[in-house]
Amino acid sequence: MTIRTIGVIGAGTIGRGVAQDFTQAGYDVVLIDVSKNQLDSALRQIGDDLLLHSMFHSKSPTEETGAVVGRVHACTDIGELGAADFVVENVTENWDVKREVYEKIDTICRPGVIFGVNTSAIPITRAASVTTRPADVLGLHFMNPVPLMGTVEVVKGHFTSEKTTDAALGLLGTLGKEGIVVEDSPGFVTNRVLMLTINEAIFCVQDQVATAEQVDRMFKGCFGHKMGPLETGDLIGLDTILNSITVMYEAFRDSKYRPAPLLVRMVDAGLLGQKTGQGFYTY
Repeated sequence: MTIRTIGVIGAGTIGRGVAQDFTQAGYDVVLIDVSKNQLDSALRQIGDDLLLHSMFHSKSPTEETGAVVGRVHACTDIGELGAADFVVENVTENWDVKREVYEKIDTICRPGVIFGVNTSAIPITRAASVTTRPADVLGLHFMNPVPLMGTVEVVKGHFTSEKTTDAALGLLGTLGKEGIVVEDSPGFVTNRVLMLTINEAIFCVQDQVATAEQVDRMFKGCFGHKMGPLETGDLIGLDTILNSITVMYEAFRDSKYRPAPLLVRMVDAGLLGQKTGQGFYTY
């Protein structure tokens, strides 16, 4: 199958980054979200990011930005995904929400269209099982910020075919990204390790072992990390951190994945990080 049009579901931080990456690579993109305001915000941000990129590379900013953003068809009608040759889903880490999405798009998209599940914790096999095309479903775990990250965690579900995996790796290659293939397990590799690290760092702050700034300074100074775990948590979104580690706690039944009470309290208070202007830091 020739892939020309990419369906992107969800216009949040990750979804708009995925849309930007594909449209910059020359693909037409159908960007779907339930919120018109979210779609408008996504288009503005994509335009701003592309303008900055083109100015940095001494290209014609207006011409390049207009052409690229013009390839994004943003709408609230999920039925528009009927035009997609490949779909990347980026909705919230909530199984009830994701299940409804897959049940819908399975009836909308043509047979053979591959579904990429962009999740940090929900099993790929579970998503595939509610479709009539389980061999055409795999995980595509894009990292934030998507346009700047050169690697994607590719997750094979129980039913995922080699043909599907090869097609996804080839597609990522057109974006200049490397896909690393791993097996289906809650949290996969990246989040199984990362979420534990962030959660334990939150316990350190909660237990007054150190401040958020001290924790992050040690990770950057001692281990050479570009960002500390709490800065990373703010970037990802503390609600996403809580959802992800809760999924792993429920899947493994292991107390090491127990969410830090401070994390739960901050999410309840709406202190989610960069997207709300306040998390462990003020933005």
